[in-house]
Amino acid sequence: MTPYTNSHIFFREVSCRCCSGDKYLKSRNINISVRYYSGKLKMEEIRDRVLKVVASYDKVTSDKGGNIWQWQMARNYSAKPPLSLKLINDRVLLVLKLYDKIDPSKLKAESHFINDLGLDSLDHVEVIMAMEDEFGFEIPDSDAEKLMRPADIIKYVADKEDVYD
Repeated sequence: MTPYTNSHIFFREVSCRCCSGDKYLKSRNINISVRYYSGKLKMEEIRDRVLKVVASYDKVTSDKGGNIWQWQMARNYSAKPPLSLKLINDRVLLVLKLYDKIDPSKLKAESHFINDLGLDSLDHVEVIMAMEDEFGFEIPDSDAEKLMRPADIIKYVADKEDVYD
């Protein structure tokens, strides 16, 4: 006993096309076969049907000469937006203004993070990490120790990105 039943439905399709004043009427019969399920399928029946479909698909694809389900990894890169010293300056100052431990009224390009802005060493590390996220490259610890002012960060990013204005 099959878990599904076949039915045939007949439709009459009518289409009308008007071109340059002439009316044209076309009709045709359409026979559609509909399969509907008359009961619940058991797990074994579902598994058997899926395996049968997969086996028939494997036969079709093996005739075509290979497995069409192979994935090919590809990376698509886009160019970075062009940087200028002014844009780098604006981005560095914006990141620093958004940092909650820095008072934006005290922030200048020549402000010292520890002496002028009152940051500690952990805050300095967080600022460097924020700059890494903003500009998309890693700053080594040996270089990060030397970046004590926003102006130092601006110069470092400009040198790293080959920006000379």
